[in-house]
Amino acid sequence: MIDHLWRNGYLTLSRKYGKYLPSPQPVGNYEIDAVAKYKKKIALGITLTEEDLNDPGLVTKLHFITNFHTKNSSNKVTLFLGVPESHILKAEMILSSIDDNTREKIKIVSIPDKR
Repeated sequence: MIDHLWRNGYLTLSRKYGKYLPSPQPVGNYEIDAVAKYKKKIALGITLTEEDLNDPGLVTKLHFITNFHTKNSSNKVTLFLGVPESHILKAEMILSSIDDNTREKIKIVSIPDKR
């Protein structure tokens, strides 16, 4: 996920499993894996497992996080979802059930399966 953010020009501000950066603050009751910034845009990164994709509350979680506003700006954040390669189709099907305004702010990132 971090490599994907770097390739798109984002600067990592905090990351969950980082050595030198602080761990990100939760958004509401939801944990965030990475926070990045590109110019004035803020991006949040979350990695989802198979269990997360089967959770019925996932749509509510995604909707809440994408409609989160930063303190200094009224801009909504971009949400990068790290999904295992074998579950990309399922993630896309879940996103198809979300309204268009929310779906525009969510990007799916393919993460290699752990085998």
